[in-house]
Amino acid sequence: MIVEANTVRFDSIALDSGATLAPVDVAYETYGRLNAAKTNAILVLHAFSGDAHAAGISHEKGKPGWWDNMIGPGKAFDTNKYFMICSNVLGGCRGTTGPGSVNPATGRAYAMSFPVITIGDMVRVQRMLIDWFALRALLSVTGGSMGGMQSLEWAVSYPDRVVSAIPIACTTRHSAQQIAFNEVGRQPSWPTRTGTTAEYYDGSPRHAAWRWHAWWATSRS
Repeated sequence: MIVEANTVRFDSIALDSGATLAPVDVAYETYGRLNAAKTNAILVLHAFSGDAHAAGISHEKGKPGWWDNMIGPGKAFDTNKYFMICSNVLGGCRGTTGPGSVNPATGRAYAMSFPVITIGDMVRVQRMLIDWFALRALLSVTGGSMGGMQSLEWAVSYPDRVVSAIPIACTTRHSAQQIAFNEVGRQPSWPTRTGTTAEYYDGSPRHAAWRWHAWWATSRS
């Protein structure tokens, strides 16, 4: 199954932070066929470092999707029965608007000026995509880790738009330890002690590796 990525553009989205992003591009892939009643659509939600390429062989890169063993003819999410949709999350930078996208106000990458986004923001963009497909409701929403969190957000925020949710390996909120580990993971992207900024899109990054190793060792002790 050879698949191609698609992109749709929306005028804007109001974020939980109070900021507005405009315009917003959303990258997505689909697998299987939508039935005449439009009742067999399932939205697949990716984890923190994922993208819209969930299944099949990418036409652009020739690589299988990250959940190819689960999506396809005769597989758990049988594309002979279901119409599968997977989009890159807001902020994902894999075709969907994120820090690497050009800020129309400056003509440069958003980089560190990209607004803070939430799981709720990600799900609202996905709802816009589902509206664009003219789907009244989804048969299911599913994903693991951060994708599972999105599936829970769908169930809470749009209960009339989902028949079922299949959250996998996720939680309703972060523990203190998880927040700490995420902070350790973010640190290599931040300014170094030499004063280099984190605006890396116009030059070479100066990762604070020395700080990351120290934090990681401490967190594991």
